[in-house]
Amino acid sequence: MTTPEEIDTRGMRCPLPVLRAQKRLRAMPPGAVLRVLADDPVALIDMPHFCAEAGHDYLGASDEGGSQVHLIRKQNGRP
Repeated sequence: MTTPEEIDTRGMRCPLPVLRAQKRLRAMPPGAVLRVLADDPVALIDMPHFCAEAGHDYLGASDEGGSQVHLIRKQNGRP
């Protein structure tokens, strides 16, 4: 398994974490996993909602040293 790409959106507030994730996912191949670091409490709601709307797989969130870590798998044919 390949290492997920990662973006750091800590310090950014809604809607920037989702917009940055969306932009990075556009450049990734289908099936690739994006790891998003965030600290905006709203990201816990926004990331799963974005994935549901865009058709990507939201693999969940965890806490890592006080930061949220969201994992998203890009689906085929999705921007």
